[in-house]
Amino acid sequence: MHSKKRHGCVTAWLALMIVTNAMTAIAYLFFDDKLFQGLENPMSQSTLFLLTCTGAANLFFALMLLQWKKWAFWGFGASSVVILIVNMSIGLSFGQSAIGLIGIVLLFAILQIKEGGVSAWENLE
Repeated sequence: MHSKKRHGCVTAWLALMIVTNAMTAIAYLFFDDKLFQGLENPMSQSTLFLLTCTGAANLFFALMLLQWKKWAFWGFGASSVVILIVNMSIGLSFGQSAIGLIGIVLLFAILQIKEGGVSAWENLE
């Protein structure tokens, strides 16, 4: 068995995901009134709680990807679908809501970057 290595760009992307998802979850908790003041309909507390939980879950998934867990990628995919549905339910168009799906495609592409001839995706367990 070879030792697992990931390209520095993959590590940097995962680190960025950890920071941004932590900040997102914190923002939903403490700055919800400022984040959503432009929406036509006020956001319910349950919707806000769901968004906070998805931010926290995405933080966890990014940490697990650092630990080489492939299921964490699929967790990001599920989270992206949940966020798509929430965004549409709060009045965003499908186009605006679907932009979030680009993140999962981008993550998959970044996991294809090879280090020592092996991609991070191939190293995931």
